[in-house]
Amino acid sequence: MTNAIYLTTTEPFSGKSIFALGLMSLLAGKTDKLSYFKPIISGGKKEKDRRLELIKNHFKLSQSYEDMYVFSRKKAIKEINSGNEAFLIDSIIDKFKKLQESSDFVVVEGTDFMETMTNVEFDGNIAVAKNLGIPAAIILNCSKRSVQEIVELALATIKGFLNKDVQVLVLVANKIDAGKEAEVAKRLKAVIPKETLVTTIPMQIELSNPTIGEIQESLGAKLLFGENLLTNRVDHSIVGAMQLPNFLNRLDQNTLVVTPGDRGDLIIGALQANVSRNFGKVAGIIVTGGIPPEPAIVKLVEGLETIVPILQVEKGTFQVVTEVNQIRARIAAADTEKISIAVRLFEKWVDEKALSERIISFRSDTLTPRMFQYQLVKRAKANKKHIVLPEGDDDRILVAADMLIRQNVVSLTILGAREAIEIAVQRLNLSLDLDKVQIENPENSNKFEGYAQKLFELRKSKGVTLEMARDLMHDVSYFGTMMVYLGEADGMVSGAVHTTQHTIRPALQFVKTKPGVATVSSVFFMCLPSRVSVFGDCAVNPNPTSGQLADIAISSAESAKMLGIEPKVAMLSYSSGSSGAGEDVDRVRIATDLVRTRNPELKVEGPIQYDAAVDPEVGKKKMPDSEVAGQASVLIFPDLNTGNNTYKAVQRETGALAIGPMLQGLNKPVNDLSRGCTVADIFNTVVITAIQAQES
Repeated sequence: MTNAIYLTTTEPFSGKSIFALGLMSLLAGKTDKLSYFKPIISGGKKEKDRRLELIKNHFKLSQSYEDMYVFSRKKAIKEINSGNEAFLIDSIIDKFKKLQESSDFVVVEGTDFMETMTNVEFDGNIAVAKNLGIPAAIILNCSKRSVQEIVELALATIKGFLNKDVQVLVLVANKIDAGKEAEVAKRLKAVIPKETLVTTIPMQIELSNPTIGEIQESLGAKLLFGENLLTNRVDHSIVGAMQLPNFLNRLDQNTLVVTPGDRGDLIIGALQANVSRNFGKVAGIIVTGGIPPEPAIVKLVEGLETIVPILQVEKGTFQVVTEVNQIRARIAAADTEKISIAVRLFEKWVDEKALSERIISFRSDTLTPRMFQYQLVKRAKANKKHIVLPEGDDDRILVAADMLIRQNVVSLTILGAREAIEIAVQRLNLSLDLDKVQIENPENSNKFEGYAQKLFELRKSKGVTLEMARDLMHDVSYFGTMMVYLGEADGMVSGAVHTTQHTIRPALQFVKTKPGVATVSSVFFMCLPSRVSVFGDCAVNPNPTSGQLADIAISSAESAKMLGIEPKVAMLSYSSGSSGAGEDVDRVRIATDLVRTRNPELKVEGPIQYDAAVDPEVGKKKMPDSEVAGQASVLIFPDLNTGNNTYKAVQRETGALAIGPMLQGLNKPVNDLSRGCTVADIFNTVVITAIQAQES
C-alpha cells in the first residue's frame, strides 16, 4: 500500500493526461489533501508547464505552481552534465517528502520525452521512482502498433522497472485501435505479472485532434474573429481552392477550411454551411498568403450572429495545411470539453475499484466540497434517471444539458420548440447531440390531450374544468410536472426563468407529499472550504410553526444522510440552551422536543446559536455536554427571513458553493432554481434531483 504513484511513459504524446486527469478525479472524491508533483518540467517560471497548469487549475489545488516541480528541463540537464546527479535526486526527494507529509496522496509525473535522449529519460524515470520509493503507472502509446508490438513493448518496459526493483501497479495500453481492446487486454494479462493491473484504452479522436487554439498557437496566427470558440476541435482540413459548390461537397464534421484571404466566396460559404442543418460543423477558417479578407466581407462577418474562428497567416495555403497536419493535440486548462472526455474515458476503461485497492492507503473523515460534488455525480451515474427541464428557451439550461449528456449523468427531456433549440445549440457552439435527448413542445405534443385529461381528473373536485386543464397544460411547469407524476420522467428541475411558486405549485396540487410528511420544505447544501453543511428551510416556509420546524429538521436530516452527510441537527435561535426566553425561542425549543420524540436516534440540539453550532470552541464553552454543538452539519433556521439571508450572506462572504434549493417532502422530486442561477447551479441541481429519484 502507498500514498503516492509515479506516472510515466516511454515516448511523447502517449496520453498521460487521460490517466492523470482520471486518477486525480478519482482521488479528489476521497480526499481534499491531494498534491501533484512533476520533478522535472518542460517549461519554467515564465513559460509554465502545460500539464501542471491543467491539473492545478482544474482541481483547484492549493499548491503554488513553484511547489509542483523542482527543476526545469534545462536546469536538470545542466546538473547532469556537471556530474551533480546526486544533488538532482536529493532535491527531488526533499520536496517530495515535504509534499507527502502534508498530503493524503501525491501523484508524481515523469518527464515528457520531448528530446531525442529517450533511453536516458527512461532510465531517469526509473531512478526517480525508485528513490522516491513509490510504485509506477506506465502509460504506453499503442497508436499504429500491432497487438504483438504492443505486447513486446509492454514486456520490455515493465522488465526495465522490475529489474530496478520498482513495482509496477498499473500498465495502461493507450490509443489502441478501436475493436482491439479485448484482444490486447487478454494477451497482456497472460504475460504481465498478476500484481500489475492491466488497462486498455482505445484511440479517442476527440483527444487526438487539435483545437483551433492549438493551431493558432502553433502557427503564430493572427485571430480575426471567434475568440470564444478557440476550443473547436479540428477533425479534418481542406484547401479552399475550387468553386463554391465543389467546396461545399467536401465539408465534413469539424472541418478546418484553409483558403487564400481573397476568396471571400468560400469564407461566406463556409460560415453559411456552419449554420445550415445540411452540412457538418465548420471548426474554423485560416486565410493565407498574408491577405486579409476584403472590407465588405469583414463587415458582413461582423453582422452575423453565428461565426467561427477566423485566423490569418502569412504563409501559403499548402504549407499551412502541411503544418496543421503535423500539430499534436494537447489538453489545455481551459478546454473543459476535452477534460470531460478524458475523465469519462478513464472511468469507462479503468477498473477504479481494483486501482483503489492497489494504491489507496488512507481514509479521510472530512467531506470537502470537491469530494461531495464528485460523489454526487458518481452516484447519479450509477443509476441513471430521466429528468425533465421545462425551460428549453434559456441558454443556461442548454449549456447545462450539454454538460450532463456529455458526462452521461442523466437522461433528459427538454421542453420547447425543436427548431429554436437547434438554432440555440448552434449559436452557443455546443456539442449537444439532440438525438440523445427528448424534445417535447407542449404546443404540438401528442401527449398534450392525455395530460390535460389527467389534470382534469385530478383537479375537478377543486373546480378545474377540462378547458381550464387544457389552458394550464400549455404551461411548461404543469406539462413537466405531469411527466413526473405519470412516471414518464423521474424528476423535474425548473425556475431559471419562472418564480418558485410557479415552479412548485403544480407539484403541490397533484404530486403532493410523501406519506407521513405534512410540510414541504427545502435545503441548500452549502459547500464551505472545509465542510458541507445543510441549511433548511431557506426557500419555502415563511414562518413555520413548531410542528413544521420539526418536520423540516427531520426531512433535512434525511436529505443529509441520503447524500452521505452524517446528520447532526442544530435548531437555530438567538439563544443557546436554557439561557433565553420568549415566544421565538420557545417555538424552537418545542420543535426540538418534537424531533427527539419522533426520531430518538437523531442527534439534535436546540435552541442553539449559529456560532455555538458550528465553532468547536464556542460550542464547547456554551454547551459542553452536547454531541451536536460545535460540529453541526444540519442547520435549521427559525424562519425564511433568517434562512434565506444567512445562506446568501455565507455564500457571498465565503465564496461557498450553494447547491439547491432541493425540495423535500414531495412524492416525486421537483426542484426549483433561482432566476439568477449559473450553469453550475443547474448542473448540480439536476444531479441531486436524480439522486432523490433513486431514493423515491
